[in-house]
Amino acid sequence: MELRLLGGVALYSGDQPEDTGSGRQRCVLAALALDAGQVVPTDRLVDRVWGATPPPRARATLQSYLSRLRRTLRGGGSDIVHRTGGYVLEMALEAIDLHRFRVLAARARGGTRRDSVPLLREALELWRGDALTGLDGHWAAGERDRLHQERTTAENELADALLEEGRGEELVAGLGARVAAAPLDERTMRLYLRSLQQTGRVAEALTHYQDFRRRLVEELGIEPGAALQEAHQRLLCGAPEADAPAAPRLPVPRQLPAPPRHFAGRHPELDRLDAAFDATAVAIAGAGGIGKTWLALHWAHRHLDRFPDGQLYVDLRGFSPDESPMEPGVAVRGFLDALGVTATATPQGLHAQAALFRSLVQDKELLLILDNAADSAQLTHLLPGGPGCTVLITSRDQLQGLVVEHEVHHVRLEALSDEEAGAVLEARLGTPRAVGEAAAVREIVRMCGGFPLALSIVASQLHTRPSANVAAMAAELREAGLDALDAPDPTASLPAALSWSRKRLTTGQARVFALLGLMAGPDISLPAAARLTGLPVRRAHSELRALEHASLITPDSAGRYSMHDLLFRYAMDTADELPPAETEAALRRLVDFYAATAYAADRVLSPHRPQVTTERTIPVGVPEFPGTAEALCWFEREHRCLLAAQQVAGARQWHRSVWELAWSMDTFHARRAHRHEDLDSWRTALVSAEHLPDPDLQATTHRLAGTAHADLGLHDEAVHHLGLALAIAEKSEDETSQARAHAALAWVRGQRGQPAEALGHALGALRLQERLGNPVWIADAANTVGWYYAKVGDHNRARKHCLSALGRYRGANELDGEAATHDSLGYLESQAGHLQLALEHYRKALSLRRETGDVVREASTLERIGDTHAALDDYGSARRNWRLAVALYRAQGSDHEAAVLLARLGEEPGLGKLG
Repeated sequence: MELRLLGGVALYSGDQPEDTGSGRQRCVLAALALDAGQVVPTDRLVDRVWGATPPPRARATLQSYLSRLRRTLRGGGSDIVHRTGGYVLEMALEAIDLHRFRVLAARARGGTRRDSVPLLREALELWRGDALTGLDGHWAAGERDRLHQERTTAENELADALLEEGRGEELVAGLGARVAAAPLDERTMRLYLRSLQQTGRVAEALTHYQDFRRRLVEELGIEPGAALQEAHQRLLCGAPEADAPAAPRLPVPRQLPAPPRHFAGRHPELDRLDAAFDATAVAIAGAGGIGKTWLALHWAHRHLDRFPDGQLYVDLRGFSPDESPMEPGVAVRGFLDALGVTATATPQGLHAQAALFRSLVQDKELLLILDNAADSAQLTHLLPGGPGCTVLITSRDQLQGLVVEHEVHHVRLEALSDEEAGAVLEARLGTPRAVGEAAAVREIVRMCGGFPLALSIVASQLHTRPSANVAAMAAELREAGLDALDAPDPTASLPAALSWSRKRLTTGQARVFALLGLMAGPDISLPAAARLTGLPVRRAHSELRALEHASLITPDSAGRYSMHDLLFRYAMDTADELPPAETEAALRRLVDFYAATAYAADRVLSPHRPQVTTERTIPVGVPEFPGTAEALCWFEREHRCLLAAQQVAGARQWHRSVWELAWSMDTFHARRAHRHEDLDSWRTALVSAEHLPDPDLQATTHRLAGTAHADLGLHDEAVHHLGLALAIAEKSEDETSQARAHAALAWVRGQRGQPAEALGHALGALRLQERLGNPVWIADAANTVGWYYAKVGDHNRARKHCLSALGRYRGANELDGEAATHDSLGYLESQAGHLQLALEHYRKALSLRRETGDVVREASTLERIGDTHAALDDYGSARRNWRLAVALYRAQGSDHEAAVLLARLGEEPGLGKLG
């Protein structure tokens, strides 16, 4: 199917015309065809067909025209499709004579002189009269005039080409007719004079010039232009026919800026660009200053041989200091200029210009670099349609729309590794200087965080300050942070580069970005971010996605958000601009969220621990935990954030929150052997406890701080704090606290190899718990008594107390207690010589500990299972269990326990041989 516009508007299937309806229906078809492949808004269609005063039912009539045209077009494989806001004619551009004409004319301008004549003849043969003949109205008349100018330009270019070949005789008749039709057109007259001169008709040419000059003077009051006067002089002098030199053939466009001199690393990204060579386009996305343009230019210069038809480059200014992204039309016109399309031959309207651009590069092996794009909308008209071109796009935006609609490949750029960053800095500074101050170079690399722009700024400052040295620069970075990477020139300032991303954000997005500078820990979950910002979860998610698309934050597979260190520092600086009351309220919400959620998770891990009363309402949105696995998983993800939140609370003297966080993390710390973190947490809580007027809370704090000290072998400090806990409890006559203090002292005495003293404290705890009456706490105390009876060799009493504890635990469904008691029974039975019975208890303990996720005690149980197998002379089973225990000990940082077992296995600790 062929659509003709260069004459009467007509649609043909082969040689047979199709019915295109009334004049207005043909006007609809033409209005869509001039922007074929692009959406024409409905209002624009109405204006093109009816002008400024459409009839009342214009839209309904338009729908009728579109419906009829669809039926006709679909028969030939084309269509009119409704898109958001308008309609698009889906038809191959080569099937529309106007688009074929423009492509042929543009190729003639960009090719050789020999090629231009046949191309221009073919283009002009497409015309069958005035364009859009038969269409009325202001729009059709305007388009007809513009298209007539394009035709005249092509005719003049053909005449120039033929005259250059000395073929003026072929032109005389046609140019004479054109002069008669346009008697005041200087260029046509100049061509006519040249053609007459080439045929020897000089006198006739002089007469035509005099008539033309008189008409100009009489009608317009002006003299002929310089080019025409020069042609007249040549006629008078009898000089050989000549004219202004022909416009030089345009060279192949080579618009790439110079490649980065000091490029290092990026091997995976370069490989991905190589692999995506046959893709329509590749988008390189990342934060400002991360090196996107460097990567694109480095790759491009490595592969110039792949693009014999040239390279086009444009900086789209998507993130620039003046906040004025380049309009797509400006970029398209720049490309058309580079491809040899003159201003007079450039069609009106962005859609038509983009269509011409796509046609010109359809079969070319060309590289386009679209640098610093603002968003997907800016790029739509700049993408070629054919497979021959390769497009590299760089943007801080993730360009999701482009990836979805155009299947653009996506390469996300992260920071350079320390090794790569060190190589960049060494290349800029010179090897002798970098090696001579290696320690300072490493510190600068660490503080610049792999940002190429930051490294370049540091290097340039060192080069432009003669007295500067690398160590002094490192000290300045350490003290001034981002301010050390600032400069009056915004192109040499990292804060300025980051600010351009921030300025593109909405007010709400900018506020969220600033508040993320307050987040506790290295990353943040969506629920925590919602609490920090005070937004509903759905709204918070929307704002975070916008920041992700702007390359300011990065999500991981678990849905947590983090920032590069330099971006985080910038966010912290922007948070300082918020009102103090707002930042204080945001941190209060965040700490409350962490404290409340940690408490809820701890209640799942240890449901029989005493409940902690709070002075505040529990925040809305605290997640629920179906079981221990989910609770442990949450603690694993949030652990560093919880520790940081406790420090935030301590700095602001939110003493209750400090204490609650220490309490809620205690069970998790025990199960995952986070001994050092547990001690730090309780040391922080000790300071806050002094400000809380609650003796039970103070006693509890000293007790758990004592236990934390004992876990790390700091027994003197442990006994000190436990003694204080017991003294506070006795002074306040709090039997519950006394019982817990006695239990903790029993454990510490046992750790110090004092089983008799430990048994005394354990019996004291049991007596108190029996008076208090809580069955789980009685079971805890009874199991401890049973353990220490076993330690002193009284197996009957040990068994009696342990079996009593086991019954109580089962009645309360307390799995941790059951596991501990089976472990105690295993120990006492092995000491009593009942090794098979001991194994049964140990295996039950192991199963329960795996069920509850207690990897710390799982390791010790595996060790004792191995011991029991060894006592049974089953050394294969013993070694298997010991090796499993060693692996767990190592994972927990229990190096002493691992070393002891490795020695028993006959292996050196440093070798790490497990099998």
